[in-house]
Amino acid sequence: MHFAKLRLSGFKSFVETTELSIEPGLTGIVGPNGCGKSNLVEALRWVMGENRVKQMRGGEMDDVIFAGTTSRPPRNIAEVSLLVDNNTRKAPAAYNDQVEFDIVRRIERGQGSAYRIGGRDVRARDVQLLFADVATGAHSPALVSQGRIGAIIQAKPTDRRSLLEEAAGITGLRSRRHEAELKLKAAEANLARLDDVLTTLDAQHQTLKKQAKQAARYRNMSDLIRRAEAVSLHIAWSEATAHREEAGTRFSAAEAAVHEIAGRAAHAATELANAQSLLPDLRKAEAEAAARLARLGLAREQLDAEEQRIQDALAQIEARLVQVKADEAREQAQAADAEQALARLAAEKADLEAADIAASETAETVGRELNTARAEVEELDTALALATEAVAKTEAELASLRRDIGELTGRCERLEIRLNETRAERARLDAAALEFDPQLRAGEEKVAAVEAALAAARAEQGAIDVQLRAAQEEENGAREALRRAEGELARIDAEATALEAVLKSAATHEHTPVLDKITVATGYETALGAALGEDLSAPLDADAPMHWRLADGAASGPDLPSGAEPLSRHVTAPEALARRLSQIGVVATEADGAALAGRLAQGQRLVSRDGALWRWDGFTIRAGAPSASATRLAQRNRLDELTLLRTAAAATAEGARTRYAAAQESGRTAQAADRAAREAAQIVYNDLTAARDARAALARQVA
Repeated sequence: MHFAKLRLSGFKSFVETTELSIEPGLTGIVGPNGCGKSNLVEALRWVMGENRVKQMRGGEMDDVIFAGTTSRPPRNIAEVSLLVDNNTRKAPAAYNDQVEFDIVRRIERGQGSAYRIGGRDVRARDVQLLFADVATGAHSPALVSQGRIGAIIQAKPTDRRSLLEEAAGITGLRSRRHEAELKLKAAEANLARLDDVLTTLDAQHQTLKKQAKQAARYRNMSDLIRRAEAVSLHIAWSEATAHREEAGTRFSAAEAAVHEIAGRAAHAATELANAQSLLPDLRKAEAEAAARLARLGLAREQLDAEEQRIQDALAQIEARLVQVKADEAREQAQAADAEQALARLAAEKADLEAADIAASETAETVGRELNTARAEVEELDTALALATEAVAKTEAELASLRRDIGELTGRCERLEIRLNETRAERARLDAAALEFDPQLRAGEEKVAAVEAALAAARAEQGAIDVQLRAAQEEENGAREALRRAEGELARIDAEATALEAVLKSAATHEHTPVLDKITVATGYETALGAALGEDLSAPLDADAPMHWRLADGAASGPDLPSGAEPLSRHVTAPEALARRLSQIGVVATEADGAALAGRLAQGQRLVSRDGALWRWDGFTIRAGAPSASATRLAQRNRLDELTLLRTAAAATAEGARTRYAAAQESGRTAQAADRAAREAAQIVYNDLTAARDARAALARQVA
């Protein structure tokens, strides 16, 4: 393959379409600084698939597009085309059927790059593999730039391997191998995830089967229940229909007997009560809304505080995890150092033992040679005696024997000297090693003592950690109790404030109504409201247009029917209401009231605790009719109850606050103790490291 032509359009300084022909041989580009020579090399890298912005000398990839000048507007598109001559048919198999083809990279501002090979859209990976298959590319060492030669000379072996791979033409194969390995790893990860998903789905399948059985059983039971309820409801409906017809008959008879004027009066009174009931309902709704708003605000503050506490706890846990990991890494490094030191000492001990054995063997060899020499000397002495006896032997043989004897004697002397030197050297080394033995033993003892101190410090730290966790749990429990107590106190305060506001807004009359001077037992508010109604809004002041006065004459009236309890027993009221209250009886049920209603004397009335009313003249109010007076009485009783509840809640909150403060103080004390224990353990650990270093230094000196 041969690069025949480079075509640029809108790339950096080449705003107009520019073509650079690359003819066979050497092509040079000459020009002053800043004329765009480097832009051509960068264009060549860019069209080969370079995606690193720093290699393009820009902050982002869109910077390769012509940015405009004072006289020319910027461009939105840049394109670089490289024409490849494939006459030698050395292109990859996918493109080897073409005599020439072009490789184009086009970028649009804000849209990214697009690649084409021979007019077909391809991926950036395809372009990079194409150039890798022909032993070149955007990162190829063949593109030599300033400082590149020095970098190649000083390159690491892994970098030099890339040069050899490109020279061998296997860069594309290595790239494909890397891509295949990544795909295999991804496939393995997907298989592992698939196994997990299958396990999860199997568990879900079993759960769903159980749920399906339960649902089928539930449907069957529901059908049976619905049928039983239908039968029961039909029977109840039949009975209710019969009762309704019977009640309708009785009601028609009673309605015909009621006088027309009493009917109109009842109708007017009902309309008046309905009209007056609207205002208390609205006030009650306003009070309930204010109470809910206060509770929601308090709940939000509690949730914010809980969120902050959880975040603080997470931060503390993360810090402790980081510290634990650092301690673990440091312990592992120290264990590795200790193992290396032990291995080195064992190797040095083996070397000393081998040297000792070698010296012993050398001494034995020298001894054997000395014995041999002595034997030879003895033989020579014998030979000399024989030679003396045989004077006839020649002087030449005698001189030769004497020279041999002299050489052997000198050799024996040298061997004895060498043996003595070896023994002296061994004794010196033994003495030197003995000098370090006390120091080594002292170092070992110091290391053992410091290790014991470190174990004790860590044990103490573990105990303090247990105390710290217990203090934190106690603090969390105290905080939760304080939160609940303060929440209850705030709820009571909010409800009391709302009730006080409602009662205050209702008490806007010029004269104080008698209602504010009445105290009623809990549970009888509705009965009193139904019995007196709006009469409770009248004051005791004589100058008021409508007021209560002390009645003249007898203070008591006729007795109530037997079975009715006077309402005055449950109400504490001014004396002006004594006659009225004495003529109001309380019955247990509506049936009792209906039975006793016909025995009422003039001016008497009966009420039930749920608000039903029977008057002597036939006027009747059913239970549940709204009454502003009853609502206000209930609100006053509730306010009194809230006052007692607030006192108890305040005491509970104060106790919880005291326990929380004590728990916080215990937590701070435990944290301080934990920090002190950690610092002490770190000091002991530093001492242990210093002792181990000193022991290692002594071992190196002995070696």
